[in-house]
Amino acid sequence: MVVVGGGLAGTTAALALADAGLRVTVLEGRPRLGGLAFSFRRPSPVGELTVDNGQHVYLRCCSAYRWFLDRVDGSRLAPLQGRLDVPVLDADGRPGRRLGRLRRAALPVPLHLAASLATYPHLSLAERAQVGRAALALGRLDPTDPALDGVDFGDWLRRHGQSPRAVEALWDLVGVATLNATARDASLGLAAMVFKTGLLSRPGAADIGWARTPLGELHDTLARAALDKAGVVCELRTKVTAVTRTAEGRWSVCTAGGAPLEADAVVLAVPPREAHALLPEGALDAPDRLLRIGTAPILNIHVVYDRKVMRRPFFAAIGTPVQWVFDRTDASGLAKLPGAGDSQYLALSQSAAHQEIELPAAELRSRYLPELERLLPAARGAAVRDFFVTRERTATFAPTPGVGRLRPDAPTNAPGLYLAGAWTATGWPATMEGAVRSGLSAARTALCDLGRPHRDPPPASGRGIPKEAA
Repeated sequence: MVVVGGGLAGTTAALALADAGLRVTVLEGRPRLGGLAFSFRRPSPVGELTVDNGQHVYLRCCSAYRWFLDRVDGSRLAPLQGRLDVPVLDADGRPGRRLGRLRRAALPVPLHLAASLATYPHLSLAERAQVGRAALALGRLDPTDPALDGVDFGDWLRRHGQSPRAVEALWDLVGVATLNATARDASLGLAAMVFKTGLLSRPGAADIGWARTPLGELHDTLARAALDKAGVVCELRTKVTAVTRTAEGRWSVCTAGGAPLEADAVVLAVPPREAHALLPEGALDAPDRLLRIGTAPILNIHVVYDRKVMRRPFFAAIGTPVQWVFDRTDASGLAKLPGAGDSQYLALSQSAAHQEIELPAAELRSRYLPELERLLPAARGAAVRDFFVTRERTATFAPTPGVGRLRPDAPTNAPGLYLAGAWTATGWPATMEGAVRSGLSAARTALCDLGRPHRDPPPASGRGIPKEAA
């Protein structure tokens, strides 16, 4: 069995296939695993930092990604909040009303969020009431209904009485971070899936988890160790150039400068354009649909101050271009550097950054440092020891209305050839959860077609993983 691509989807597929007893080879063009959720080393005026290319989080409802963390022995390095608690700062808010919180209580759905919404200072009383009505209406939708795929989420919110302020202070606060699109650019089907699963399914579903260590430790170092232990062969810096049928009905996978590999089955766990280029004729009924799946960028801004300017591990913001800010001081290794002193490293995650992704770092610096000073008074007297930017121009697929019709299932028309990736038909937006689900789906389908006995992935830390997650 050959898996093309060593991102989360490909790594997951390889683990699941190997766990079922297959001999698996992973071919990855990069010098590392992890896809677009990775880390790198960067020299800095304060010393060498370990930098995540972007800030990634997951939720308690992300059962497949939680299984992945357990499978690579990484759960301890990316713990979940005990209970959802998101500080939200309003840059334009009046003194005493600049900080609001979105947090849950130990009550059943939907009462678990009622107290938080009732006291949320960034919305008027009337807006809070309208938000509650819209949330109940959203909870009645079926995210799998194909009719929702073509509907504009922003238009649906307007028709359900949501003011521009409510969209900014609540719906886009959550939606932009999870969908990588504003409400007006998002499919109602995907938006309903996010809000219904995360906020309206179980009380703890939206509790947030994130890596307290570099992503590369989880998605490359630990993942590679798990693959090695499972007997999977990983060939890095190996670019696949063609996937073809042999005369005997097997698959031949050609690589740049290497001998072809033959396999009974192949999983293509690469982005849609790469998959399109590798698919043999007839593998999909309408392969050019893959070329119509758009992409959306994510911009990450990294700032190292000479002192501690933020007390919280993270916060979200409104009334400012700043979206979400995380403290990466410990995870980056900054705290242990000899010359760091009291320096603090903040990472700003800017999703749906179409208007800013190509701006020069100097312009972004002049735009965002004053915004951080508006939000964090302690930053006003602090010196900036380092400032840099990371850009993922094609970070995710664009969740635009109609995208669901373009996303293919795991099996293709070609026996033994399967697709994986967050862009496939997982029902989820482009998240780490969606990527892992796609890998599990491809592996399960392949094993069934090969007539190989297999079991669903075991429960994650005794918590269980829904069958549909695999």
